[in-house]
Amino acid sequence: MLAESRFLYYHSPKDTKWLICIIYALTGYYCPGCGAGRACYCILHGQIYQAFRYNPLLVLLLPWIGTYLALCACQWLFTGRESISRRIPMWILWTILAIILIYGVLRNVNAYPFVLLSPTRVR
Repeated sequence: MLAESRFLYYHSPKDTKWLICIIYALTGYYCPGCGAGRACYCILHGQIYQAFRYNPLLVLLLPWIGTYLALCACQWLFTGRESISRRIPMWILWTILAIILIYGVLRNVNAYPFVLLSPTRVR
C-alpha cells in the first residue's frame, strides 16, 4: 500500500493515461469509482476539497476503510490472525453496497443537485 501511495504521489492520474475507467470509456456513464484515482492523488497532496469534488463517496468512506484496515493489521500482527471481518454484521455490508449502487446511479442524473456528484475539477 505504501508503494502504491508513493507512486500515486509522484504520478498524477490527470496527466497520464494509465488509469482509465472501463465503464466510462465504454458507456459514457460514471461508475461509483470514477474520479477515485484523482481524488486519492489530491488527498496525498492535501487538496481535500478537490478530492471531494472528484469522488465525494470515497472521501467520506476513506477514514472508515483506513480504520478498518489498521485494526485488521494490528490484530494480525499481535495475534497472527484476523477476526474482525467475521464480526461485521451482514446488514452493514449490504447497506454499504446499496449506498454505492445508489451513488453510482445518482451521479449520472443530469439535474441539480446530482450533477455535483460527477467528477469535477475546481477552478
